[in-house]
Amino acid sequence: MTRRVTLVVNPSSGKGRAQELLPQVAGRLRDGGLDLTIQLSRDYTEARALIDAAAAGGGVVAVMGGDGMMHLGLNAVAERYASGDESVALAMIPAGTGNDLCRGLGLPPNDAIGATQLIVSGRSSLVDVMEVAGRRIGTVLATGFDAMVNRRANALAYPKGAMRYPIATLAELRVFSPLRYQLVIDGEPRNLDAMLVAVANTSCYGGGIQISPDADPRDGRLDLTIIHPVGRFRLLRLLPKLYTGDFVTDPCVERLQATEVQVDGPGLVAFGDGELLGATPLTAKIAPAALPVFTP
Repeated sequence: MTRRVTLVVNPSSGKGRAQELLPQVAGRLRDGGLDLTIQLSRDYTEARALIDAAAAGGGVVAVMGGDGMMHLGLNAVAERYASGDESVALAMIPAGTGNDLCRGLGLPPNDAIGATQLIVSGRSSLVDVMEVAGRRIGTVLATGFDAMVNRRANALAYPKGAMRYPIATLAELRVFSPLRYQLVIDGEPRNLDAMLVAVANTSCYGGGIQISPDADPRDGRLDLTIIHPVGRFRLLRLLPKLYTGDFVTDPCVERLQATEVQVDGPGLVAFGDGELLGATPLTAKIAPAALPVFTP
């Protein structure tokens, strides 16, 4: 492993938690003998430019913050790796409120120092990513009730952090009705009504919701979770089980695997890694072993 690390930090992540942890993280990296450069980002646009530049320079690109920072790091490093640059690798240091990509790759979501130690130890491996609409997604493509909740949560001025999602969920429940989907799953067309169709590379999104608890980012497969139409009260009863994964035993839940999924339907909007991708139609494809990343 190269000993050169560029650490790009969103200091406001986790209500300032990233900035508080930065001295410990930097100290651990320097004590480990790494050649460290630290760059602080003031907004999403600047973070993207800094991360892209770090990836172009090779070495370890360490991103510290929430899921937005992880998404930027994943895209920058996977793009460089796809171009043939095997010197580059991604390191993720969780310091946000959701930390779903870290959680899905086996990193404790609240242990920034532990994630830092992985960089010092030099242990990286290859994981899959999902390719959608010219972007790379590490966690989940959301297109139904989950996407509507994400959009509503993003629009909330208060509260900030993970509490936005339960509040947005309850608000969306009052007005939501099943959506019409036109899917093509590994070449097989399928039309259905559903509350949501989630296409997953890793297990969770939305601050720990286990929408696809068995998803393995190293198996070269996408995991689909379909929740068929149910009443609002039944969906409300299922919501707590989403955080444990126990909801998958309910008869309204169907699970599949595929390597390519086309998603379309009237009014469907897609989010990936919590970021707005736009309206359907969209095609999700698995890219096996496409991201070098430090994981346990």
